[in-house]
This record gives sequence, structure tokens and C-alpha cells, in this order.
Amino acid sequence: MAVDVHWATTEDAEALATVLCEMATHYRQAPLDHGRAVASARQWLGDESPAYPHFALAFAGGEVAGLASVAIAHPGIDLGRLMFLKDLFVRESARNRGVGQALVSFLAGHCLDKGIGRIDLTTEDWNEGALRFYDRLGAERHGQKIFLRLSGEALRTAAKL
Repeated sequence: MAVDVHWATTEDAEALATVLCEMATHYRQAPLDHGRAVASARQWLGDESPAYPHFALAFAGGEVAGLASVAIAHPGIDLGRLMFLKDLFVRESARNRGVGQALVSFLAGHCLDKGIGRIDLTTEDWNEGALRFYDRLGAERHGQKIFLRLSGEALRTAAKL
């Protein structure tokens, strides 16, 4: 199956929202209201700098098939930029058809073109499919870092420090 990947623009808000809604269900979250997701996607995409896009979308057979949500951080300890892959999600109807690989290839090519030295990512420990996928790509597991999060009350407390 041919997969086309490109950086999302405001014209892709509906497609992005479709994937975000399916992704929420996959990650065991409350269902998203599609209209609200479209409005949020339109706002996010409108606010993005073309120099630092945040969403890559994959299309197969004319339908949106998956997304990658990324952030570029710089500089790293070695003064090199890195890409953080926050989410890589392929819709259930498009799984095992090369969509995830096409998304990662697109991101890796972007990194090489822009002098970005690495892609860092996380995945849930229960997501065996994702772990197998990243293993096949040759991703290294780093036990030297612990993933932490400030949210809710902790975020409010940190804001008052």
C-alpha cells in the first residue's frame, strides 16, 4: 500500500481530529467530541511555526491512516538538536501496512535534512505491539532515564514556586 506522509497544515484539521479521536479510545481515555477535536486541531495547526511543525500525517488510499506528534528540542547536552516523538499512532484499519514505518522514515529523513541528531520517544510498558515495532527499527532501550510528569495539582504547585 502506498503511504503519503506530510506535515499537517490547517487544511488537515479534520483528518488530524479523526486520528486524535481514535487515539483517545486506544489509549483508554474518555471519548473525544469530534467537533471539539477539529476546533483544537485547527487552532494548534494555525499556531505552529513552519520551521517547527508538530504533526506529521500519513494517508493511505486517500484516507488518513496515522499521525506522529513531535517536538524539536535544542540544544542537547552535545549542543545537537533532538526530536521528541510524543505519539506515533496508526489507525486500527491501517495497521500492519507500513504506515508506522512510513511515518518514522519521514521523521528520520527530516532529522537528517535539518541536522537533528536523534529521535527520543517513549511508549507504554503494556503496548507490546509498539515495543516490537521499535525493536524491529533498531531503537535502543535506555534504562538510564525515568519518565516523569507534572500535571494537575503538581503543575499548579510548581507554577507558584
